[in-house]
Amino acid sequence: MGEQERMVEAILFASAEPVTVAELEARMPHGADPAEALVHLRRRYEGRGVNLVKVGDAWAFRTAPDLGFLMRRETVETRKLSRAAIETLAIVAYHQPVTRAEIEEIRGVAVSRGTIDQLIELEWIRFGRRRMTPGRPVTFVVTEAFLDHFGLESARDLPGLKELRAAGLLDSRPLPGQAAAPDDEDGPVVGQSELFED
Repeated sequence: MGEQERMVEAILFASAEPVTVAELEARMPHGADPAEALVHLRRRYEGRGVNLVKVGDAWAFRTAPDLGFLMRRETVETRKLSRAAIETLAIVAYHQPVTRAEIEEIRGVAVSRGTIDQLIELEWIRFGRRRMTPGRPVTFVVTEAFLDHFGLESARDLPGLKELRAAGLLDSRPLPGQAAAPDDEDGPVVGQSELFED
C-alpha cells in the first residue's frame, strides 16, 4: 500500500463525517493525489467487512451492507417521524429543489413549520437556493446526511416506481381512470396520488 493510500485511509478512518477530495488535499502534503488513492483504496476494500463508499461529493468507510445486521442493537425508538414528515421528506427527495408551496401542492394539504423544522433538525433536509420568481421563495433539498443514512450516493439512486412496487410500497394496479404506463416505471419521480394514497 502506498503512502498516499495510507494517509487517505487514516483521515477517513478518523473522521466521523464523510470527507471530500478537497478536504483530503488540504490535509495531505503538497502534490499528493488523494483522488487516485481513493480509487486504489476502494478496490482494496471490495468484499471486506468495511467498504469505501461515495456519499454525495465525499468519501467514507461504511460497514458492508450484508453485515449491517451485526451492528443492530435493540433500542427503544423514542422519536418517530409523523406521516406528514415522511411525505414531506419523500417529496423533497424526489422533487428537489422544491418550495413549501410546491410541497403543499403535491401533498394537497398545508405543511406545518414544525414538520419542516423537524426534518432540518434531523439534518435530512436543508435550505437550497431561492427561486428567481416573485417573492424569491426558498427551496429545500436533501442533505448528505440523508444520503448517508439511506446508503445512497446521490438522490438519483432513489428507487423508481418499479423498485417501490416490487418492495410492496406502491400499488401495482393503475389508478382509476388511468392506463398502466410501463414506460414510466423506471423513472425516479413518484406521483403524489400513488405514493400517498391511503
